Amino acid sequence: MILCCGEALIDMIPTATTQGQTAFVPHSGGSVFNTAIALGRLNVPTGFLSGVSTDTFGQQLCADLAASNVSSEHLIRSDKLTTLAIVHLKDGSATYSFYDDNSAGRMISPKELPQLSSDVQALYFGGISLAAEPAADTYASLLAREGQNRLVMLDPNIRPDFIKEEARYRDRLTAMFKHTDIVKTSDEDLDWLIPDQPDLDTQVAALLSKGPKVVIVTKGAEGATAFTRHGNTSVPAPSVDVCDTVGAGDTFNAGFLAGLADLGCLTPDEDKLTSLDCLVPALTFGAAVAAHTVSRAGANPPWRHEMS
Repeated sequence: MILCCGEALIDMIPTATTQGQTAFVPHSGGSVFNTAIALGRLNVPTGFLSGVSTDTFGQQLCADLAASNVSSEHLIRSDKLTTLAIVHLKDGSATYSFYDDNSAGRMISPKELPQLSSDVQALYFGGISLAAEPAADTYASLLAREGQNRLVMLDPNIRPDFIKEEARYRDRLTAMFKHTDIVKTSDEDLDWLIPDQPDLDTQVAALLSKGPKVVIVTKGAEGATAFTRHGNTSVPAPSVDVCDTVGAGDTFNAGFLAGLADLGCLTPDEDKLTSLDCLVPALTFGAAVAAHTVSRAGANPPWRHEMS
């Protein structure tokens, strides 16, 4: 099983009404939630660990996990409210306003974390859950406790407007990178994470020095590149008509992890993980999954049968 650990929330998506006004329709979302849904739809054994409310929106989140074959056995339930993200779309790109204070997802603590069985082969972290305290520290403690002997992938998915304590956030990510095998970033993420280096190559080298074995940099329509201590390899992005980019990076991550799972490469063993036999097919599958997602509205990742 791949256990996705992080935020689940409700995206309020702007939709035109028949009267020509804009209404907001609730869709289940969250960066880590989207990755879990995509993995489940790709027929990869997947679980989700997060704080999820017992309110109506929390029930919606649980129903959508089940509908996409994602296990809910690791959820931490409470009667606190569900996080809301108001989505603003401009030219197909999304920005967000978050309503997250005292939410079910934000307020989980280390003492509430479940013990993980040996069935959990890989851990995935990312999104705003790594910036929002106290949950952010809870996820960091989970990684420190359970990351050994499991493959760990992390996508910081930096949202500067959401970060309240920048120094603490940077320190937390640095500590988590030490226990992480794969870090996925965009070039914008790298500019924020490593601002004092002049170009992408030196930025990636600085990030690799913090602990990861692989750093993946995605560039939208330009494809993705995986960097290791031995070199780099790139794959192009399929050419598609883009509807919007909501969930594109999240579903790339799912496709990449699913590709590793298909190849028997869900392992922290550096020689195997960094081999071209693992990286190239997994990158290619990740790009293909993301291309399906951007070709239709919202974070609506493809099912396995759509990838044939």
